[in-house]
Amino acid sequence: MPLPETRRTVRLAASNSGGEAPAWSEAEEAAGIIEACQRGDPAAQRRLYEATHQNVYRLMVRMVGLQEAADLTQQVFLQAFRKIGQFSGRSQIGTWMYRVAVNEALQHLRKAKRARVRVLEQEPMDRSPDRHEEFDDKELLERALEKLDRDLRSAFLLREVEGLSYREIADALDVPEGTVGSRLNRARRELKQHLTEFGWEP
Repeated sequence: MPLPETRRTVRLAASNSGGEAPAWSEAEEAAGIIEACQRGDPAAQRRLYEATHQNVYRLMVRMVGLQEAADLTQQVFLQAFRKIGQFSGRSQIGTWMYRVAVNEALQHLRKAKRARVRVLEQEPMDRSPDRHEEFDDKELLERALEKLDRDLRSAFLLREVEGLSYREIADALDVPEGTVGSRLNRARRELKQHLTEFGWEP
């Protein structure tokens, strides 16, 4: 079921984060930068960092939270420069960077979950009429996103915030396009449910 208000809020959050990443004007130039990165050229690595850093950081903020995002973003680029030789050119370099970022985020979240002492958190739901007024739409959305399963959250963010196509999301997550569609449908359904629980009214 579509969430027009949620989509508007997500777009607003994305626009407030700095907009789209710069793109190279020529495919040959991009290929040259990638080849130079594969040779370990620091100047080319800097170009790749400058072109993709903003989008990677924005994704990490929503995957792991603001406190961990900067450190994890740096880790993403360390991993990317180590693994750049594995880039085959089947997808765009930006899509490949999203794959590295999502893998790092999911690995971090799995480790955090194993390390965390599980505490039962069953706060009674305060359903007073003015509860939803404590948060604006963006805050409600962030809280609802945190409750989504990690795989659903990554698919939703890549689609609604980063604007990737189903094919690009499939490449980034290394799953079939049909899986992307089912994850997005489930993410939207559960997100609406969580938003309603937090007091959001369509």
